[in-house]
Amino acid sequence: MRHEVSELANFPNSDSLQISTDLIKKLSPDSQSIMEFKNETDIKIAEKMLAFPLLGEQLENTWNLKLANEFHMTNDSHLFKTENATGRLPLFEGKMIHQFSSTWGEPKYWIDEAEGRKGVLGLRKEDVGQVLDYQCYRLGFRSVASSTNEQTMIATILPRNVFCPHSMNVENVAESTLSTENRLLLVALFNSFILDWLLRQKVSANLSMYFIYQLPIPRLTETDPRFKPIVERAAALICVSAEFEDLKRELEAKGYDCRCGFSRTDADVNENAAEAAPTIGSIRAELDAMVAHLYDLTEDEFAHILKTFPIVKDEVKVAAMLEFRKLSGENNA
Repeated sequence: MRHEVSELANFPNSDSLQISTDLIKKLSPDSQSIMEFKNETDIKIAEKMLAFPLLGEQLENTWNLKLANEFHMTNDSHLFKTENATGRLPLFEGKMIHQFSSTWGEPKYWIDEAEGRKGVLGLRKEDVGQVLDYQCYRLGFRSVASSTNEQTMIATILPRNVFCPHSMNVENVAESTLSTENRLLLVALFNSFILDWLLRQKVSANLSMYFIYQLPIPRLTETDPRFKPIVERAAALICVSAEFEDLKRELEAKGYDCRCGFSRTDADVNENAAEAAPTIGSIRAELDAMVAHLYDLTEDEFAHILKTFPIVKDEVKVAAMLEFRKLSGENNA
């Protein structure tokens, strides 16, 4: 945000930030764009995060994510019906979800399932009754975002049997290799303060797949002791309504505690948010602390990240920091 050409005469100087070309290439391997770091702490945090591979890297012997869009709000508008009816499925727009929630808003449009299947398959693929992505639980996040919002990334797990427009970037289930647990891990990471902080260095108004593929993500699996606690807490926030009962049963059959010490319903979220918030908030705080430790942040570095979210309530940030300190004590015990 510099506008005076005369400033170039004094650059670089003792107050200038030194960013290695190697860091720039790792953070932005395609365009090699320079992130607007403000101080040395920003650089140190970014270097720690880059200990992990970028999400867009297709790696062997671990899970990988592919993203996709289904329908376009303008080009496919002829498919959209303004009333629900037998044989129609809801169109889940980005504004209908929030972090860990798929009940933030009501659908405005529906699509006849038969027409939707044709649209998804296109002209080259025959419909033989195969299971398509819309019939599965899948990761979804808003594509319209801003670095000035309370948080930039809004992600959740979508219920089955819903179609999505381009305002929702979704997991390509057919080409991804995510298990249910991997999917929940990713939702927890996406909604964390630390991943949001990194996205805010890049995003202005739209959260495209390009930005998501450039996120450094720990490809944890069930063999890692940090994996299960994160998955269970994400499941506790997702599995709150009948639409996710099958997902909950699948996890519990594998030994996961989807209640994680509490239970809530859609009514708790929509009609009694004040009462539910402390309980939901404590789970969210634990997740943020766990993710911060996952990236090996110090307390000062985590505090630095929390300060970059001015609209987030102070009690939310305090709770996250308290959980971070608690986890630090357990790790050092």
